[in-house]
Amino acid sequence: MKTDYAELLPKDFASDSRVWIYQSDRKFAAAEENSINKILENFSSEWHSHGTPVKGFGRILNSQFVVLIADESATGVSGCSTDSSVRLIKELEQNFNLKLFDWQSLAFLVRGEIVLVPLPRLQAAIDEGFIQFDTPFFCNTVKDLKDLKNDWLVPAGKSWLIKKVSFSKSVS
Repeated sequence: MKTDYAELLPKDFASDSRVWIYQSDRKFAAAEENSINKILENFSSEWHSHGTPVKGFGRILNSQFVVLIADESATGVSGCSTDSSVRLIKELEQNFNLKLFDWQSLAFLVRGEIVLVPLPRLQAAIDEGFIQFDTPFFCNTVKDLKDLKNDWLVPAGKSWLIKKVSFSKSVS
């Protein structure tokens, strides 16, 4: 799996551009990914906030994450424009039979593959040694483009997960 996704992100967006990441409950098939990327591109080109175009970007990353970005240095994103993006994500869920709003499912990179672990099962996965302190974790709570580039894929033990679980049994 390719984890260097920075070249896929817009180069002309401010580093504090807002980011929303929606994790799919499954990997997209190639045809789905192509279709969804076209839908995201169309949405981004027509995205508006109070009648003013939003400098937006949408793309699937790692065949499993829908990423939307709004460069607010040009136009701020309002409640209405955020609502329109949420409607889009809900439509994608329905049209492609996906779950994109499951915040209890956590994504890790294990042996080059994305593995989803339900939050209630995380401590057991750590205790069993499946997830370790340095296992790459997709931290979907990043808020801006700078953090997406630098802090989206981080060691699990250096993320917010450290407040929820104990890595003591799996740390060497």
